[in-house]
Amino acid sequence: MEAREHTLANLRLLREKIGVDGMSAARMLVGSLHPAEVARLLESLPLQERSLIWEMVDPDNEGDVLVELNEKVRDGLIEAMETDKLVAAAEGMELDDLADLVADLPEAVTKQVLQSMGHQDRERLDQVLAYDEDSAGGLMNVDIVTVRPDVTLGVVTRYLHARGEIPDGTDSIYVVNRNNEYCGSLYLSRLLTLDPDQSVAEAMSTDVMPIPADTASEEVVWEFENRDLLSAPVVDENNRVVGRITVDDVVDVIRDEAEHSLMSAAGLDEEDDMFAPVVKSAKRRALWLGVNLATAFLAASVVDLFQTTLDKIVLLAVLMPVVPSMGGVAGTQSLTITTRALALGQIDRSNARRILRKEVLVGLLNGLGWSIVVGVCTYVWFNDWRIGGVIAGAMLINLVLAAAAGFSIPLLLKRINIDPAIAGGVVLTTVTDVVGYMAFLGLGAWYLL
Repeated sequence: MEAREHTLANLRLLREKIGVDGMSAARMLVGSLHPAEVARLLESLPLQERSLIWEMVDPDNEGDVLVELNEKVRDGLIEAMETDKLVAAAEGMELDDLADLVADLPEAVTKQVLQSMGHQDRERLDQVLAYDEDSAGGLMNVDIVTVRPDVTLGVVTRYLHARGEIPDGTDSIYVVNRNNEYCGSLYLSRLLTLDPDQSVAEAMSTDVMPIPADTASEEVVWEFENRDLLSAPVVDENNRVVGRITVDDVVDVIRDEAEHSLMSAAGLDEEDDMFAPVVKSAKRRALWLGVNLATAFLAASVVDLFQTTLDKIVLLAVLMPVVPSMGGVAGTQSLTITTRALALGQIDRSNARRILRKEVLVGLLNGLGWSIVVGVCTYVWFNDWRIGGVIAGAMLINLVLAAAAGFSIPLLLKRINIDPAIAGGVVLTTVTDVVGYMAFLGLGAWYLL
């Protein structure tokens, strides 16, 4: 929270300096910020001010800032940069950060960046790029330190002194055999506190299991969360160590997943630029509005089937929105819980039926309770117990079916490889609207006419 307030304060201060103190004061402020803070500030500025502030960023920090930006903002800045500046920005970056950036660079720039790298670094970059960006291999940093199990801790200490530095965020050294196969992890705390004559094999920990390089990023998050890891080795299909993942990489994945879930629920891209041109933003949102319009027409067509009923009993039109609305809320509750459980791996074939039965019973219990409430309120309002009975019955039907649909829809969407966070809400709304109108108006036509 304090970091967020600090960023907001910097943004306000930056705008004041641009407007009052001139460019030199603003340049000094930008130069004092961390690359991640500069990135957040750039994302918070309109296009014209963004370009102005980007020119103030130290060329040595441009690559680090680009990596921290969301995709749409980064693409806009890259398009305006000259080739030599892009090459200079890419030089000296960490290989895992460079791997994230290189996919967005123009082909000519990518070739120059690769040509400027040493043979070993080029091979290590190719190693990262060979994996899907949403896998452990795509997240990993290939800059690691490895030692053999048969040497002493004193030898390892002298080796590290001779090396001069270790990668940032290193809390353990990985122990490998002659074939580079993972054997265990040697924590730096043990290296500093145990007897220097003790062997690495005796001091290393075998509790930290390596993560296969093709593991999905969601599974990587689960491993770090449930095993309280600060870092973990990444291995290929032959158990050879190819890199490491640190907790800061996992935090980025968690943030991206949270943004994806939030934005997808409205049919938006988490990488959208808040300050993008009006026409471009309108085009991105138009598709989702079109889908919603189609589902609205479907619900309207159901209402049209009962036009005669509505003409004869006008009171039904007054109460008609109540049943779909309640069903939508009940279904959304079940949908949200199920989508979360799927993401956490809490649902499988062994417990799916039990959970479905539980959700249906919850819908039935709430349906009984709220159908009585709405029936009594309708009777008091219109002094007609028949209409109260109709809406109570429709409410019960819709809440039960909404709970069942809220559970079933995410599972069906996942089975056909569609993200429930994106399409689940639209499908559920369609179901609850259609069932709600059909139940209410159908019962009205059958019982009141």
